[in-house]
Amino acid sequence: MNEPTTWGEATSVFEVDDPKLKRSRVGLWKNLHFRKAATRSMSLIRVERLELQGNERVSKPLWLAWVGEEMPPLEEVWRLYLRRFTIDHWYRFLKQRLHWTVPKLSTPKQCERWSDLMPLMTWELWLARDIVTDNPLPWQKSFDKLTPGRVAQAMGGVFAAIGTPTRAPKPRGKSPGWQPGRKRHRKNRYPIVKKTVARPPKEASVAV
Repeated sequence: MNEPTTWGEATSVFEVDDPKLKRSRVGLWKNLHFRKAATRSMSLIRVERLELQGNERVSKPLWLAWVGEEMPPLEEVWRLYLRRFTIDHWYRFLKQRLHWTVPKLSTPKQCERWSDLMPLMTWELWLARDIVTDNPLPWQKSFDKLTPGRVAQAMGGVFAAIGTPTRAPKPRGKSPGWQPGRKRHRKNRYPIVKKTVARPPKEASVAV
């Protein structure tokens, strides 16, 4: 990528006036492949800002690769990359605040259902931001515009007002044990996925 003489002629090039990035040039190269995967086709996109306005940090062009299904129009696909930062922060929020990866579920179906709840919980927090009262911890400052994490921290008041469809917690004490006559079923077991590289066995040495 550092040698323009090796790029070849671009499939298409266009310039655009972006409200944030100002004047930019976008180029596309199709029908390329990885060095070690000649059968894996990909496309390269080069985004170059023409108006730097004294910012040397953005002087280098941005190279993007597209692999997979049919690529959207070039006028749209390079803008989708700008959403990456929001999506990355959302995944971090799911793991750290909504405990996406904490449950040890047994079946793939359970994992899919639990993952399907993540966007729903995020929307609930987004919609509840105007009806909750900020409940900061002693070392936190009060905010007028609450983040999803601060809304989740204040959802206790909402749950107390609307109630919950779940049953009351069972009292502590000695467990009554398995109900007589209830059938037992073995838990489904799935093979463990090991991310290791299989190495060929060593050849046995023959003494001469």
